[in-house]
Amino acid sequence: MANHISIRHKLNNFNKKIKVSADKSISIRAVLLASQAVGISKISNLLESEDVLNSLKTIRKLGINYTKHRNVYNIHGFGLNGFNIKKNTVLNAGNSGTLARLILGLLVKSKSQVKLIGDKSLSKRDFYRVIKPLRLFGVNIDSKNNNLPIKILGTDFLRPISYKENIGSAQVKTCIILSALNTPGITQIYSKSSRNHTELMLKSLGYPIKIEKKSGYEKIFIQGLRQFNCFEYKVPGDISSASFFIVLTLLSKNSEMIIENVNINRSRIGIIYILNKMGAKIILKNKKKYNGEEISDIHIKSIKNLRAINCPSRLNSSAIDEFLIIFLVAAKAKGISKFRDLGEMNKKESKRLDLAVKFLKLIGVKVERFKNNLNIHGNPDLLLSNSYEMKNFLKDHRIFFLCCITALTLGGNWKINDKDSINTSFPEFLKILKKLGAKLN
Repeated sequence: MANHISIRHKLNNFNKKIKVSADKSISIRAVLLASQAVGISKISNLLESEDVLNSLKTIRKLGINYTKHRNVYNIHGFGLNGFNIKKNTVLNAGNSGTLARLILGLLVKSKSQVKLIGDKSLSKRDFYRVIKPLRLFGVNIDSKNNNLPIKILGTDFLRPISYKENIGSAQVKTCIILSALNTPGITQIYSKSSRNHTELMLKSLGYPIKIEKKSGYEKIFIQGLRQFNCFEYKVPGDISSASFFIVLTLLSKNSEMIIENVNINRSRIGIIYILNKMGAKIILKNKKKYNGEEISDIHIKSIKNLRAINCPSRLNSSAIDEFLIIFLVAAKAKGISKFRDLGEMNKKESKRLDLAVKFLKLIGVKVERFKNNLNIHGNPDLLLSNSYEMKNFLKDHRIFFLCCITALTLGGNWKINDKDSINTSFPEFLKILKKLGAKLN
């Protein structure tokens, strides 16, 4: 079958209630923490995307078995450092930077050397950001140019560290936290604020982790070598997946949508703050707390008069995966939208900042770029009628989603390649579009 889709028609108005796929960040963390718990953890509504399935394959290769019954994964953990690692073990993280960086934190006591590999895209991404703190713990790591493949050999002589994390990377922070679980003493992290699912999950398990917040930073203290029991967890919907349907609704005519049961962790909902500043009226209803996370239904209506934004850079980390689709809204807003300090976008599955500029120019939007800063000149009357083809975007799932939403709201005759990229994070994406009435060929 062809690995592309064609879209030739905008989506008609709709009034729908949907559910999006489960949260990818939480799904991966739930799998990895279950592998370190004592007993059988039960995880329901786990996202069955390539990244999460690779996480399951990874723990199985490390000696942790799991079974699936209906919608529940039963993961059989043996406690901290409970892996049974065979000689010459090779782990393949596929396209998942989260899995690759986090699993290294759980291999700090491995008796045998483990080789970590990934696909072409992941192999180009920077791993020095986790190699550096892991070496401080005393772990032996071998990597050429700080990329995959990486060879890691653990040690029985781990030492707690004090580390300052200035990037705002939840992957780096979590890798250190997971390393600290197997390390005697108290590890301290002074971290720029970023998504905090790992901390919340450990707190819900009663693990001794303490967090102090100070003006955009967090000071985290983790006591090592404390076993924790198996747990049950129902994974909520993913705000990153929901974001594409939020924008689809905003930019469509006379449309409304409710997205049910979405994780609205404050470290993840920068897109809602940003779009509401641009004139959207996104409302969160039926809020509830679950294992430290906040979950809500998201109510959206289409809107005609969107305005430009001078986006505060303090919102960057909480919207880093959503800026691609935010840029599309800026392209339709009145005025010049300004975004700053977005270099981290180029550290993702593809060089997203570079591709965003290329994409906006492709659809006729004026963009000014100054290193990692963008000025986007919006046009409220922007409509497309030409033919467009999107290719050579390193199979980045979020670029694919962006193209689909653009075609369905702005028009044009589109050919969008690498349809299979949706399996990375949101396998149900196209099915939901069809339920809304989208004509996809």
